[in-house]
Amino acid sequence: MSDDDGPAGHLRDGVPLREAVGTASPADWVRLDAEVRIPAWRTANRLPTREELRGLPAGPLSDAAESRVALALCHPDGRVREAALARVTGAPGLRPLLVVRCADWVTPVRDRARALLGETAGPQLAPLAPLAPLILLLSRRDRGGFALRLLEGALRQGAARNVEALLADEDRAVRRLAYRIAVDRQLLTPAELARTAATASGDTSVQTLCADAALAGAGEDDYDAVVAPLLASRSPQVRSAGVTGLRRTGRHREAIAFLADRSALVRACARYVVRQGGTDPLPLYRSMCADPTRHPAAAAGLGECGSRADVDRLWHLTGHQLPAVRAHAVSALCTLDAVRPDRLRPLLDDLSAVVVRAAARALQPHAATLDTDLLRAGLAPDRARPTRIAARRLLEAQERALARGARPGP
Repeated sequence: MSDDDGPAGHLRDGVPLREAVGTASPADWVRLDAEVRIPAWRTANRLPTREELRGLPAGPLSDAAESRVALALCHPDGRVREAALARVTGAPGLRPLLVVRCADWVTPVRDRARALLGETAGPQLAPLAPLAPLILLLSRRDRGGFALRLLEGALRQGAARNVEALLADEDRAVRRLAYRIAVDRQLLTPAELARTAATASGDTSVQTLCADAALAGAGEDDYDAVVAPLLASRSPQVRSAGVTGLRRTGRHREAIAFLADRSALVRACARYVVRQGGTDPLPLYRSMCADPTRHPAAAAGLGECGSRADVDRLWHLTGHQLPAVRAHAVSALCTLDAVRPDRLRPLLDDLSAVVVRAAARALQPHAATLDTDLLRAGLAPDRARPTRIAARRLLEAQERALARGARPGP
């Protein structure tokens, strides 16, 4: 994309600001600010001067004048940027660039912009809410905290509905800020927080924040409204919080059902809660591994809290009919440092890709000892794709290990 295709080029051509940038993403305002200062661009295009700004008619800006002021607010000369700030008052379309100038590297420009933004917003959220994504983006800069402090102050001191309106904002950073403030102000009930934690897929930060806050505010009688939704979540972080909540509600034995969870984090929390209830999880894992079809991840849990006495049991499970059981058994052998490369290598030809990947991970530390010819045979076109990938990665690991001086296998 050429510079002429960007917002600065559109403004130069007389396109109104609302069309050149309009409701664009915060990054587009930052891009506009940067484009105008590109040496080649500003040499080829006539930028506004202080004289031009002084000659603009008083009162509301026309579309053409607003576009020129927008370019002036991004001018490489700080004196022009400062002069352009005088025309921002009463021009809502220029407020995003006012926020940009609040992080300006020139002190007089920065101070004037901050004073104007403070006068424009005051304690009210309305002028700042549409700018929240840009404010949060600019807050990452060294001088970008002023507008964020204004925004946070308005959210913390204003009406609850203002915070609640931002909980569903399209911008992730805005949602996270809104939830942090909602939690601090206790605007959401533990049940509402639990539902959010269980359903806010894709945003681990919000899920963890809401899950922790839900449990912190829950009482012993809040199991159905708070703990149960957390336990049913697809997120391991949220399920683990729910398992921890079982201890707070005195339901230690219900954590047994999560000892064989597919997530290592959830399994660890479940073991803690079970132990807090006075039960040793190790015998439970051994019992589950006697019938692993119902608890495929029990093998992984056994590796996490078992001992060398469980190695034979785990080797037996590497031949189980269910791929998940075989894969978890391989991982458990790694955890117990009980991998035998000669015995594990045949699993590189397993019919299940998940088992092949688990075997390849387990064999990585032992790559130097593997038979090179057998690994190269795994690259043959008639081999399954997971097998070829595993063979290639193990051969690469073998080369690196031998280059470091590792002793090759027989």
